[in-house]
Parts: sequence; structure tokens; C-alpha cells
Amino acid sequence: MTDNPAPTEKPRSSWINLVVDFGPLLVFFLTYRYFSPDDESSVGIVLAVSKSTGAFMVATLIALVISKWRLGHISPMVWLSTSLILGFGALTMFFNDPFWIQIKPTAVYLIFAAVLFGGLMKGKPMLRYLLQSAFEGLDEEGWLKLSRNWALFFLFLAGLNEVLRQVLSFGGWLQAKLWLFTGLSFVFTFSQIPMVLRHGMGEKATTEMIENPPVDQ
Repeated sequence: MTDNPAPTEKPRSSWINLVVDFGPLLVFFLTYRYFSPDDESSVGIVLAVSKSTGAFMVATLIALVISKWRLGHISPMVWLSTSLILGFGALTMFFNDPFWIQIKPTAVYLIFAAVLFGGLMKGKPMLRYLLQSAFEGLDEEGWLKLSRNWALFFLFLAGLNEVLRQVLSFGGWLQAKLWLFTGLSFVFTFSQIPMVLRHGMGEKATTEMIENPPVDQ
């Protein structure tokens, strides 16, 4: 009698991670660019926002399915972010008001920050549970510092989103959300590498952290 084979780990792919993390936001941006009016009329912009929000919601659900199918799991952070995308997206389409989709990142960042700070007050690195990752070698102190640093960074992003949505047009804000926030998230992720290496994280786990930053769509 032969033993049952051990379950195989779901394949990991950096491009799949990128599709899941940033694909819906790119769909949102491209759909808005396609439908945005040339004359910047308020009615035309509202219609473009509604259509791009609908495409964003559909793309987010597809990304959720891809994450489960190809990566084998959906982290609590992705579940929470997806729920807020669908909720604020529905409000945007119901009221025909871009305010709701613009305020969504602020809400996500503040909730993430509150969860992380709440965990820190109890001595628990909640980032580990939100990501459902066990970065190889990273000790408890490293997890606590990483949770604290991301909590502070989320507060910064929430404030930045509020400033940008006040001073930019919707199109300008959307470009900043896609390019500026994504770039800042990757720069911040790379800035954490020296700290996590000092706390025992291995090279493989460092690559995983870079490929899976806890970013909001």
C-alpha cells in the first residue's frame, strides 16, 4: 500500500500577485479614461465615474476568484478591502457621486491602521493575521515593528488621499491613486527590508514581502 502523496502547495507567481493587487485599479483607470468627456462637463464626468466604478467592482471580484484559484488563499486584508470596494462602489453608482469612491481609500487605510494599532496595544502583530503570511525567520519583535510601521504609513496615506481628493480633479486624483500611491507603497515596502533582515527574515520571505505588499486597490 502506498502512502497518500502530500498536498502540493499552490503555485506562487509574481505576475499573478500583481494582477490581483493592481489589476482592478488599472481597469478603473482605463475605463474612466475611455468614457471621460472631452469637455469635462459635470454630467459626463459622473457618468464616466459610474461606468468605471462598475468595471472596478467586477474586476475586483474576478481578482478575488483568481487569488483563490491560483494562490490558494484570500487574506483577511483582501476580504476587507474587497468588501469596502463593493460597498463604496455601490454607493457611488446609487448616488451618482464620485465622493464615495474617492473616500473609500481613506476608510480602508484608517481601518487597517486602527486594526494594527489595536493589536499593538495588546502586544499582537495584527499584520501577520491580516496578511495570513508567516514570513520565514521573522521574529515576534520584527512583526511588531512591521505592524507599527505599516500602521503609521496607512495613516499617512489616509491623510494624503484626503488632501489630493480636495485639490485635484477626479481624473487627477485617479492618476495619483494609480501611480503615486502604488509607487509610495513599493518604496515603503523596500524601506522595511533592512529592519526585517535584522530580525531574522530570510531571503525567500523578503521576496514574498516585496511581491505582496499590503496595499489597497
